[in-house]
Amino acid sequence: MAHTATGKNRLITRVRRIKGQADALERALAEEGECLAVLQQIAAIRGAVNGLMTEVLEGHVREHLGAEGLSPAQRQDEVDALLGVLRSYLK
Repeated sequence: MAHTATGKNRLITRVRRIKGQADALERALAEEGECLAVLQQIAAIRGAVNGLMTEVLEGHVREHLGAEGLSPAQRQDEVDALLGVLRSYLK
């Protein structure tokens, strides 16, 4: 997982931002905030999670699927594993 290790600080910053957004959403719900503001916060969180997923996914594809020296069977195993993750993410 070298791609997540090299960008670790950037990824952790993204996760912390998402946590902050989730906390703000929780506060808005607890304080019975306006529906539109709650919906906007949910949309912002979804966008942030999608951005994080995209960044990690791109690194994974480049590092693991694009790696030289993989046998066709190894590459197929990587593809199958990644497709499983994507299926669960997109549900």
